[in-house]
Amino acid sequence: MPRWKKPTKDEILANRREIAERARNADLRLPDALVQIRKGLGMTQAEFAGMLFLQKRQIAEIEAGKANPTLATLQKIGRLFGFEVGFVPRNPDLPK
Repeated sequence: MPRWKKPTKDEILANRREIAERARNADLRLPDALVQIRKGLGMTQAEFAGMLFLQKRQIAEIEAGKANPTLATLQKIGRLFGFEVGFVPRNPDLPK
């Protein structure tokens, strides 16, 4: 498996814009959102975990959909993008 290549500044900016747009459309869901947010910052799992005072294992498990993060952990992650944790209306086009 190839090593993860750090994105360019332009790629990071484009990813951040996409994340913001998905959030506006209530289309940002765990675990994919965490991967996109982390990569939007141009960070490895270890770097991201260190910035949030979490373990790399915690980040890996959330990204794999194998963890149930606490509200505090979700708030830490969301703050990086100016997001708040909350309820949003269900998109009628999504499966229930």
